[in-house]
Amino acid sequence: MRDQRRALHAYQSVGSVSKGQQKDYSIAINDFGANILRSGLCAALAAVQRLGARGDALLDHLAAAGVPGLEKVAPKDVASRVRELDADAYMIATREMLLVAVWLKRAAQATFGDD
Repeated sequence: MRDQRRALHAYQSVGSVSKGQQKDYSIAINDFGANILRSGLCAALAAVQRLGARGDALLDHLAAAGVPGLEKVAPKDVASRVRELDADAYMIATREMLLVAVWLKRAAQATFGDD
């Protein structure tokens, strides 16, 4: 059931990305999961924030994903909220955010194609 909600969220979110933003979005989401595994959730979110306007759509989608401990957070506040989590909540949020990232990446690949 949770995976179905993640998939639905991913396809709805990716479907809202404009044609002009698709390349930047694809780059950001392709890097995001690897950055979580390599450097941790905080660093991965910081990398998306450094993209500026090119990463805003992804931050919006991550904030709206309903990750435990990060519900109802504004996109600009996701990283600061993650930093406030205790160790257990951080681990849960990391695991959940990885699952969200996988679905967003799949949805982007299916929706955007090979353009």
